[in-house]
Amino acid sequence: MTLNALLNSEKVLVMGILNVTPDSFFDGGKYNLLDNALKHAQKMIAQGADIIDIGGESTRPGAETVDEKEEAKRIVPVITRLAKQFKNIVISVDTYKSSVAKTAIDSGAAMVNDISGLSFSPSMAKLVSEKNAHVIIMHIKGTPKDMQAVGPVYKNVVEEINDFFRRKIDYAAAAGVKKEKILIDPGIGFGKTTQHNLEILRNLKKFSTTGCPIVLGTSRKSFIGKILGTEDKPLPANERLYGSLATYACAYSNSIRVLRVHDVKETKQFLRTLETINRARGEKGST
Repeated sequence: MTLNALLNSEKVLVMGILNVTPDSFFDGGKYNLLDNALKHAQKMIAQGADIIDIGGESTRPGAETVDEKEEAKRIVPVITRLAKQFKNIVISVDTYKSSVAKTAIDSGAAMVNDISGLSFSPSMAKLVSEKNAHVIIMHIKGTPKDMQAVGPVYKNVVEEINDFFRRKIDYAAAAGVKKEKILIDPGIGFGKTTQHNLEILRNLKKFSTTGCPIVLGTSRKSFIGKILGTEDKPLPANERLYGSLATYACAYSNSIRVLRVHDVKETKQFLRTLETINRARGEKGST
């Protein structure tokens, strides 16, 4: 099924995270070998993932950048194999580099998940337009290396992110990107404190004024560890599943269209339960 068809359905889409990196915050080093990456992707697809988001560079706080050739070398074999084997699965590439995005799209990816919101690579918007790809415009303050080094400051985090989206949507449109190809992500944890993240979650519906589907990526992030532990001693990532599910409940109640997750099986079961409850109430639920 195409991404357009999925977005036109009523279901909440689950985007499974596939990091083919040695240093991602939760699963770094687990799937950076081709066989391991393919097996994990196949597992997530069997569990019900609608989209597989493949990244070859960690964007955790403090992460070092990766050379474009190395990043492409990590992701292209995985994308190529998955595109041939799973015709109905949407493949997304998690990159902010236009050269890597081009190679990924040519190998079978249909969407670019750009953490910089079209800011780091001047030719990214034009590339997305030329390839007629979908794009996720994510908000970030700073860069992965420095975004949490100094406490980020906002006058009004929700208004500032919405202003960013409006500017970037206009920028994309000027480059020829069709509005129906754009999704937005408020960028939980990307240059935000725990309180900023909570403010975003409390006001998710305000981002719907852009008219673009909203993507939410909260899976196992550090602010959940701080809520369940303390700011100084957060609960480790491998103990943040239940906290992640709580954020998905918030997302579901605010009509978020795509959840970017590490735990596909648990997320699908969670969503199925919520949908069944809503149908039992006589409310309109997704399937």
